Amino acid sequence: MSASSPASLTATSPVASTVRRLPLPPPAEAVFDARGRRLDYAGRTLVMGILNVTPDSFSDGGRSAALADAVTNASRLVADGADILDIGGESTRPGHTPVPVEEEMRRVLPVLGEIAGLGVPVSIDTQKARVAEAALKAGVHIVNDIWGLMGDPEMARVAADFDAGVVAMHNRATVDPSIDIVADMLAFFEAALERAARAGIRADRISLDPGIGFGKSFEQNLTALARLGDIVRLGFPVLLGTSRKSLIGKVVVATPAERLPGTIASNVIGIMAGCAIIRVHDVAEHVQAARVTEAIKGANQGAA
Repeated sequence: MSASSPASLTATSPVASTVRRLPLPPPAEAVFDARGRRLDYAGRTLVMGILNVTPDSFSDGGRSAALADAVTNASRLVADGADILDIGGESTRPGHTPVPVEEEMRRVLPVLGEIAGLGVPVSIDTQKARVAEAALKAGVHIVNDIWGLMGDPEMARVAADFDAGVVAMHNRATVDPSIDIVADMLAFFEAALERAARAGIRADRISLDPGIGFGKSFEQNLTALARLGDIVRLGFPVLLGTSRKSLIGKVVVATPAERLPGTIASNVIGIMAGCAIIRVHDVAEHVQAARVTEAIKGANQGAA
């Protein structure tokens, strides 16, 4: 079984509209702990800035492949207001070419050494436990796993060993348009939380990601966005990643570089639904959008 397509995830386990008995109770406070860095998301959406140190990412491939460019772009994301930096050394776009562990490390580790002093927690976007471990030894705070601890069998142990924050993203090895995608997500997250609990990962170190654009049809992606509240109600912080994705280009004809308005629209929907973190390329624009959305949302809650 490869890390990129776990065979066990091709089947669907039917569940109710909410998972009533979670193997790991949700955190008591609205705080995401990443190796002691306590990120408070009570009433304030955290903005995760994307830094892809790859030559082939779908939107920004090559822009940060050189070390100097990566450091410059990371500094800009922080200056624009990023609360977290998410560093990735392997493109996971549809049809991507898998990258060997050694090559992924070669891409990310020098950058991690250079951006350690920027003052914000750093996340490693990887599906490989060996890469995650090397990044954590280099000072990374969060493991952002596109297989939600359900791919590489060592990922949960590695995260637990370093007290790392974890982003557990929903994914599927195949797209099945016939299934209830929200039920599938809830079953997946229940299994991921079970694996986290067995490894000793604390509840306040876990964030859930619906995985927009991964293992879903166009209609299922829309459904996942429309029903984000079903995931939020599990009680864990939800990370939403829609930035410049093909979903937007299927609603309106737009290249990845032209999808900022659609990305903002989807993230506003997410914030209104209760998402705690948004993962974006365009940080400054989303910081402004988030603060305005939160102000309106807060006024509505006050009126209620």
